[in-house]
Amino acid sequence: MSLDKILSISGKPGLYKIVAQTRSGFVAESLIDKKKMSVSLHNNISVLSEIAVYTLTEELPLREVLKKIRDKENAQQTSISHKDSKDKLEEYFFEVLPDYDEDRVYASDIKKIVQWYNLLEKHDMLDAIDEGEAVTADEEE
Repeated sequence: MSLDKILSISGKPGLYKIVAQTRSGFVAESLIDKKKMSVSLHNNISVLSEIAVYTLTEELPLREVLKKIRDKENAQQTSISHKDSKDKLEEYFFEVLPDYDEDRVYASDIKKIVQWYNLLEKHDMLDAIDEGEAVTADEEE
């Protein structure tokens, strides 16, 4: 499964994976409680492969940020919780991504990224971070 099939739905906690396509949208399954729900194209949806994090020089794809967290944590759960204080979250994120733009990346964004990483790790889906790259590498040949 690649990050193209994993999404965040505005107003809903956690992450969802696309299970099936429908005429008016798709069916998504929650990674938190495994409940399936119908999602219309009118919902505010963010596909993880299309999310980027502001740094001082560029927008870094979420995939790269998640890889940095995976490397720091040796592919284990993060050493902090998404429920930790704003200062603790920012300090942790600075260790992971020293050049992130503190004016444009909010504590709420860091909280989501930490929660998303932990959900992917918990469900053995960290390989999704690498899968999109394999496709692009093959296309270049």
